[in-house]
Amino acid sequence: LGSESPLELLAASPSHPYLLCLKSWYRMLRLKTTLSPYRRSWIWNQFFVIEEYAGPEPVLIGRLHTDMDRNDGRTKYVLRGEGAGSVFVIDEKTGNIHVTKPLDREEKDEYRLIATATDRQTDRALEPSSQFIIRVQDINDNPPVFDEGPYSATVPEMANIGTSIIQVTATDADDPTYGNSAKLVYTLVQGQQYFSVDPQTGILRTAVPDMDRETQDQYLVVLQAKDMGGHLGGLSGTTTVTVRLTDVNDNPPRFTQSMWSFSVSELAIPGAEIGRISATDADLGENAKLDYTILEGETGDTFNITGVNQEAVITLNKAVDYESRSSYSFSVEVLNPIVDPRFLRRGPFKDRASIRVAVLDADEPPRFSRARYHMDVSENCPPACTVGRHLMLP
Repeated sequence: LGSESPLELLAASPSHPYLLCLKSWYRMLRLKTTLSPYRRSWIWNQFFVIEEYAGPEPVLIGRLHTDMDRNDGRTKYVLRGEGAGSVFVIDEKTGNIHVTKPLDREEKDEYRLIATATDRQTDRALEPSSQFIIRVQDINDNPPVFDEGPYSATVPEMANIGTSIIQVTATDADDPTYGNSAKLVYTLVQGQQYFSVDPQTGILRTAVPDMDRETQDQYLVVLQAKDMGGHLGGLSGTTTVTVRLTDVNDNPPRFTQSMWSFSVSELAIPGAEIGRISATDADLGENAKLDYTILEGETGDTFNITGVNQEAVITLNKAVDYESRSSYSFSVEVLNPIVDPRFLRRGPFKDRASIRVAVLDADEPPRFSRARYHMDVSENCPPACTVGRHLMLP
């Protein structure tokens, strides 16, 4: 540059808490213009102001300077653009630039300003005006936030270890391109015994293989997102996930007792109810559906069985006769029509019980042996003569 007279933005001291020094950090933009009778160059740098600085106000962040300034008071420095005169002020004699208040990067992350150096007496520009940028440097002043929490999710009971349940996501308003202020790590605060979370993705998974809905059907999990990569001093936010276990068919049906005894009058007509039996299934919905059957045996088709929820009704299908048979014994079976093969190791998904039905003797009226009789009689038969005989049954 030799004899050129550059107008420069000079940073404040490298140790100044409000401004990071330019030396090796910031890209230099050199805008050259040709001014008669010789060339001059503006040399501009990006300034970085730390947000939310709570030091005394106003705070010096840099200085405008041209080597055409002879320190005789004739050079006037002017600042225009975003925040000029309000957020940023300049000492028109020295070129010192001050910031007047704390800045919030999340509200505005950069300011574009125009600097000019003029002759105070003639108002002639000593250097062409040019633009520079003051960037607001992020600090870790925003904790992670779970915008969609609290969460609810479901997972089948007895799911394998590592089964994905839900992905939670936190956001951090800090600058993701600078430092670790917005680098989040997910951890579990509550629920570590049963669940795990991927520290990078926030995916919640099962950590044990035998969560049984019939034992506990709901879990409250507390998750934390911490910035600064999870390191000490990072800010954190929490959310909850209510995990509900959905039912699978992992429980076989069982009769509530192994034997039932009933009785029926020999006068009962077909369709009459003999008695009711019951079975239980700890599962829900279709997984708890039960089918009842009478196993083949000596009863033939004398009885019927019909299932109603977890109860079955035994009815008379044919009339019974005490004098022919005074009791019946048979077995009934209950089973799940839909079985999950993963749980067959728990045993057969069916059960049996014994039924005894006693036929009760009834005081029956006498009966004719036939419904109609045909007899012949002579025309000369005297009164009270015998025409024929019929048999009455007891």
